[in-house]
Amino acid sequence: MTRFTTSADGTEIAYSITGSGPALILVDGAMCHRMFGPSTELASVLDKNFTVYTYDRRGRGETGDGATPWSPEHEIEDLDALIGEAGGSAFVFGVSSGAVLALDAATKLPSITRLAVYELPMVVDDTYSPRPADIVEQMNDILARGDRSGMISKFMKMVGVPGIGLAIMKLTPVWKKLKLVAHTLPWDLRILGDDGRGAPLPGNRWTIKVPTLVMNGGKSPEYLRNTMKNVAEVLGDVEYQELPGQTHMLKSSAAAPVLVEFFSRAQRTAGPIA
Repeated sequence: MTRFTTSADGTEIAYSITGSGPALILVDGAMCHRMFGPSTELASVLDKNFTVYTYDRRGRGETGDGATPWSPEHEIEDLDALIGEAGGSAFVFGVSSGAVLALDAATKLPSITRLAVYELPMVVDDTYSPRPADIVEQMNDILARGDRSGMISKFMKMVGVPGIGLAIMKLTPVWKKLKLVAHTLPWDLRILGDDGRGAPLPGNRWTIKVPTLVMNGGKSPEYLRNTMKNVAEVLGDVEYQELPGQTHMLKSSAAAPVLVEFFSRAQRTAGPIA
């Protein structure tokens, strides 16, 4: 059942709740939402241990584009509103660009009491081509022409989807669903900011004071694995885990046991950076 909460600017944010126990909010990455992406399946596994909140970020699913022009601050306010619905404090797990949003939010919101992040889509070295400095402008120009398919194609090529895979994807029902939320791509790219474009992350990007788990997949591209090691180094006193056999498309069966173990701990126990 869909519920709604009101963000600071008046935007109605759609969300769902399942399970019981401490509140845990899942933050999706680019173009994903409750009915399109991994969060609902993951929630169905985690709800044995937590009250799991999944929600549609701005411009996706049953959440509108916003009562005011989009900004990263509004996305943090959306998450804050959801934490209010959860009782005023919550654990948070963010994936991909949602992991960047979760880190930005945890820097500003003391109501986030434990944090886990998986594979920020950034490049911190020379192991992969960084996104162009003007990628947001490029995406907005394509959107202004009404070419949503062009936006998705450009994004998919940038993140390494091979041409044959892209051609097949365009023939599937998935493509139509992606087109519905293609206009949110510039927003996710703006959340990344100027960081992670081929150089190590700045040490002052985030100030995280809660127990934090940083993760990547063992079969993910080298640049993503290096990025998450850099994130762990920048954050400092955090835990780092590489999940064997996993890629950027993280499986619920692999993520759930790690998240349950981490979020279920009463006290912080920091581990070494591998």
